[in-house]
Amino acid sequence: MKQSQLFTKTKKESPADEVSLNAELLIKAGFINKEMAGVYSYLPLGLLVVKKIENIIREEMDAIGGQEVTLTALQEKSTWEPTDQWSDDKVDVWFKTKLKNDTELGLAVTHEAAITKMMTSFIQSYRDLPKYVYQFQTKFRNEARAKSGIMRCREFVMKDLYSFCKDEEEHNLFYEKSKEAYKNIFKRAGIGHLTYITFASGGMFSKFSHEFQTITSTGEDTIYVDSDKGIAINKEVYNDEVLTSLGIKKEGLVENKAVEVGNIFTLGTRFSDALGLKYKTETGEEKPVFMGSYGIGPGRLMGTVVEVLSDDKGIIWPESIAPFKVHLLMLGGDENVVKGAEELYNKLTQKGIEVLFDDRTDMSAGEKFADADLIGIPHRVVVSKRSLADGGFEVKKRTETSGKVMSFEELIGLLETKN
Repeated sequence: MKQSQLFTKTKKESPADEVSLNAELLIKAGFINKEMAGVYSYLPLGLLVVKKIENIIREEMDAIGGQEVTLTALQEKSTWEPTDQWSDDKVDVWFKTKLKNDTELGLAVTHEAAITKMMTSFIQSYRDLPKYVYQFQTKFRNEARAKSGIMRCREFVMKDLYSFCKDEEEHNLFYEKSKEAYKNIFKRAGIGHLTYITFASGGMFSKFSHEFQTITSTGEDTIYVDSDKGIAINKEVYNDEVLTSLGIKKEGLVENKAVEVGNIFTLGTRFSDALGLKYKTETGEEKPVFMGSYGIGPGRLMGTVVEVLSDDKGIIWPESIAPFKVHLLMLGGDENVVKGAEELYNKLTQKGIEVLFDDRTDMSAGEKFADADLIGIPHRVVVSKRSLADGGFEVKKRTETSGKVMSFEELIGLLETKN
């Protein structure tokens, strides 16, 4: 993509009404646009990142047997009443509306009840189990105070997977697989070294759950980390009983601030009992389906990456989720520079390498360097009179302080190496 054709622009000043680092940098760099408190639009660069995160999640969910669907965001009152979660006294973040005929509807807070109701049409026998169904779907939550940028929104996309098993034993086997899949997701997204599986409260769905918490000084949660075991406990459930059940010694914990990037729940038969999701065993006995729920917000993960991997110049994207692999900068309007930059752009593109080409002629070198640091693409390649005189292109990783001149062959060798 040529940067001159990109309709978005970087901003020099931070947005005055944002206190979170992720929203500040993503707005300045042109990845998102704030529509209102807790509601953000994803611009071309931001959408490229989100789609790459979604594809990582999709690959890991497919690998453990997930089948992708898309459920509706509009949900009927009758779907949630059997679970006693339609009342605002029980769930206080509903957005509710009505049809023309006064039928009351809700904008999906989550989809446990809706997918359970749907699966009553497809699960009748033990032969139909187990099944694992997931989606990427917009959720709506009427938060009293939206904060933390794209990490806590009133409208956001979530990947939610639901498991349907014959019994707890079968469920536990999948539950352990889901833990490994989640670890793979965070590792591939570049924050695995900072993310811990964490014993936590189950909130509105169960007594306990497992969260995946990423260490950051701006985190909303406090966790106690046992780095030797690679696990943690959320402060909200921290007690001797819980310590004994994660086999953790009290003296081995370290307190950290963290942000939740994913969670997994054992739902049991709560929703299947309420909505009549049952199956017949081999002997003809009727039993409720045993369920689990597994969530990750791609936008929340994106915001967390920005929070933990940025520096004072801007964003530092891991290569796996960066909008482009290379940021190609053309410095000056010299005929040879323009020709060299255009040729390099075309050659890289032909080789399938994703390039953002800063071909703008009305920007100084300093402005282009500042934009490149702010946007945070992993590799910066500069074509200038000096680089051409030195025999090639100046190449620098976003995490490096200085670059070096490389030939085209050396550059391709670098870019085609699996990092």
